Amino acid sequence: MVSDSEPEQPPLSRVIVVTGPSGAGRSTAVRALEDMGAETIDNLPLSLVPRLLDGPPLNRPLVLGMDARNRDFTPAALLETLDRLVGAPEIEIDLLYLDSRVDVLVRRYSETRRRHPMAPAESPMRGIERELELLGPIRARADFLIDTSELTPHELKSELAAWFGGGSGRGGAAGLAVSVHSFSYKRGVPRGIDTVFDCRFLANPYWVPDLREKDGRDPSVARHIAADPKFEPFFYKVKDLATFLLPAHVDEGKAHFAIGFGCTGGQHRSVMLAERLGDALRSDGWTVSVRHRELDRRGATTDAPNRRESAA
Repeated sequence: MVSDSEPEQPPLSRVIVVTGPSGAGRSTAVRALEDMGAETIDNLPLSLVPRLLDGPPLNRPLVLGMDARNRDFTPAALLETLDRLVGAPEIEIDLLYLDSRVDVLVRRYSETRRRHPMAPAESPMRGIERELELLGPIRARADFLIDTSELTPHELKSELAAWFGGGSGRGGAAGLAVSVHSFSYKRGVPRGIDTVFDCRFLANPYWVPDLREKDGRDPSVARHIAADPKFEPFFYKVKDLATFLLPAHVDEGKAHFAIGFGCTGGQHRSVMLAERLGDALRSDGWTVSVRHRELDRRGATTDAPNRRESAA
């Protein structure tokens, strides 16, 4: 007897790549994810990653710790590897970036008296500056960004448990982590976005001199955008669609769903909408990170612990 039902989809292998500057907590994060049940491999050469993932699906998440100490590590090589894995239908991959302020990284190196791997014969500050410059393109690509500047190791583990721990809530490996992104169409749509909304039709604060230098998180900018008669119906239609889509993707077993808002400069309208939708979804109980690509590139985002890593 031939069944008319669709063939069962093979389970996805979940891969979490953990990176960030030395001293930001990458090793602590890798150990914490291992305690949550993941299989972990630290400092694996990039050339071995595709071979590692050949074969049957993994029965638990695989965490790969990577940084500048890896044998063949370069930003281009890591991003190329990620692109190759994103294109594989049997793999779901997330890039987790652990970040920290420069002064905190310097203090941590001073306290431990370690030599920086990128400046073994110089001051830690020189190595930190080189590494942050090297990692800039990778930071901009991150699916999750956690600023550890004010976090203790215990607090970092709690943050990771909220996102990847697979508890009874909707977030984490057993549920769905939602990320909402703002971006500028001038630089293209970010990789990995599942659903994109174009908000360039809304009133643009750029043309108001007093608002031009502010961004979409500023209350005066938000009020200007919300005053557009088209804003409210647009926002609530998007919210209704997200409310419909997210449970459907939970049923499909997805671990992460990314929503993008694009506008001209990635500074005003898309930022305001990303913040507004993120707040609305959090109120409904979803685990949500908000990312502002263009603000991140300018170093304008200061509330990273609330965003996790997550523009007008």
